Amino acid sequence: MHHLVINGDPGIRKDAVIEVGGEELVCFSVKRQGDWHGPDRVQLWCTVGEEDERETYERREYISMHLDVEKAEADAVTVVQKGGTLNI
Repeated sequence: MHHLVINGDPGIRKDAVIEVGGEELVCFSVKRQGDWHGPDRVQLWCTVGEEDERETYERREYISMHLDVEKAEADAVTVVQKGGTLNI
């Protein structure tokens, strides 16, 4: 599990499945930054990992500030599944 900062918006939401650098990842959380003030285009700050890490994320069995951070441009992200399902 790690943080992924995407420069630009590839059109994803929470629970999206993306491919970055040949690795398929699930977006456990997506935070949109920079709409009002900030960089010239939006950034998505995501917590990503493999599907088998979902329970670790949901139980918060990690220290957020100790996760590695990776950056990617929106055009380098392949969207496999957009996400955004509601769990009611």
